[in-house]
Amino acid sequence: MTKAEIRRVWTAAERAKLARLDTPPKVQKYLNTIAYDPAPGTASPRRVMREKKANCFEGALFAAAAFRFHGRPPLVVDIRSWNDDDHVLAVFRQNGAWGCVAKSNYTVLRFREPIYRSIRELMMSYFDVYFNPIGQKTMRAYSIPFDVSRFDGLGWMTTEDDISDIGDALDRARHYNVLTPAQIRALQTTDLDLVRAGLLGSDPSGLYTPKK
Repeated sequence: MTKAEIRRVWTAAERAKLARLDTPPKVQKYLNTIAYDPAPGTASPRRVMREKKANCFEGALFAAAAFRFHGRPPLVVDIRSWNDDDHVLAVFRQNGAWGCVAKSNYTVLRFREPIYRSIRELMMSYFDVYFNPIGQKTMRAYSIPFDVSRFDGLGWMTTEDDISDIGDALDRARHYNVLTPAQIRALQTTDLDLVRAGLLGSDPSGLYTPKK
């Protein structure tokens, strides 16, 4: 889609809102103001704006749509976990370095400054703070950057329909493991003070219930 075509899919009110979100930090601040949505399913960025709530995948799609509105590619990355929820982020490049925006029920799984030299370096910045409610470090793999524009035929930015099929496609994308079996066996439990800080303000109904 051309820039003009992208702008035409939005209403005047939506364009005005997206126009104000012209930097990744502004997109992150917007996501921080809306509620975390624990309900299943995947709503489009239009619905996120209207309903003022999002889960992590919906937040990443919204951020990707906002990036695209301002000329950035709509790229998301999936983090796979063990005994925990997966996580999805919208990634961007600035001055040759990678950063990302994310909606999360955890305070520590959100924005990253664009200072990372590679996607791996960016993703590994999450490792020590990617834990479940009982403090187990759960990150196991991350995907290649995934361009959501391939789903323009579904109207992913504005549809009223559920778009969970995009998540299924993202799950099928190539992923890279971050640990060896020996490293997994040697992992330590996260400090409980950090766990409490990570859960500050979280919605308990949206937290994964880990197996002990």
